[in-house]
Amino acid sequence: MRVGSFVLAAQFPGQGQGEALHRAVRSAEVAEEAGLDSVWLAEHHFVPYGTCPSAITLAALLLGRTRRIRVGTAVSVLPTTHPVALGEQAALLHVTSGGRFSLGVGRGGPWVDLEVFGTGLEAYEKEYPESLDLLARWLREPAVAGPGGRFSFREVPVVPRPSESLSETEGPELLVACTSPASVRMAAERGLPMLLGMHVGDEEKAEMVSLWRQHARAAGRPPEEIADPGHVSAGVCQIADRRTEAAETLLKSMPGWLKQGLDAHITVDGRERRMRDPLAYTELLCGLHPVGTPRLCADRLAATGERTGVSRFALLVEGSGDLAATEENVRRLGAEVLPQLS
Repeated sequence: MRVGSFVLAAQFPGQGQGEALHRAVRSAEVAEEAGLDSVWLAEHHFVPYGTCPSAITLAALLLGRTRRIRVGTAVSVLPTTHPVALGEQAALLHVTSGGRFSLGVGRGGPWVDLEVFGTGLEAYEKEYPESLDLLARWLREPAVAGPGGRFSFREVPVVPRPSESLSETEGPELLVACTSPASVRMAAERGLPMLLGMHVGDEEKAEMVSLWRQHARAAGRPPEEIADPGHVSAGVCQIADRRTEAAETLLKSMPGWLKQGLDAHITVDGRERRMRDPLAYTELLCGLHPVGTPRLCADRLAATGERTGVSRFALLVEGSGDLAATEENVRRLGAEVLPQLS
């Protein structure tokens, strides 16, 4: 079982953006010190829900500050960027880090980001599979031409080639955020592991993993790929000596952050988007994920692994909104929970 942290660089009420980003960087550094397997970085634009606008840029900083831990994006939003530009950056990080970088991509939402970056609503609604395929080709082939449609260009060499990395893998790991049967099928047909969100529980994640296997088999993916795809499950982790204390920490801090963060999202076309009730959502997360004593947290992770078949985790550890408390949470995860999972 491989356990990592999930970093949103969340801006809690009363905090500045610099404070949020400093906590994000520091929590990732502590994750390596604590023995965690990985750190996964979220990307958001124009909202305090997350103050990191470029997960791959923050990944570059953290890869330079660490020596062992894997750093991944969860996710880089593909419809707001050119897949070749993202592929070049991913290849650069893969080569220069010795293969420690993972690229997680997602569709994002119908947000105003699409207007600001000039990609338009079609990039979100229709062109995501085309972008994903072009990105995957860039990470695996020595030269690539645009297939036509939105991306039409003559063949150009891939520089740097991910396979030039002095590591065992030919290119960076590529994962896809999945929230619907359609996205599960898209990932499975390409043999790409899934990033599963923290808003769903074990039963729904198990169903998505089962559906992924069905589509992967139907697409003729290799048996070894189907047997060990490397899916990642996102969740929340808060450790305390009593479960009530851990839950109380999150119930005091997270609803305010969720309310101001989710309310700030603006759709590009004016469509109405219903956001979750912040308090109810926090209570849901406390019930679904490792929130409580070290023993409870270890048992919850083990149970999720057994029910879903997923053995990799990205856990939100900054739910307190406080730097010192976040550092302590990460250290306890490494010192008191991980040993119980080995």
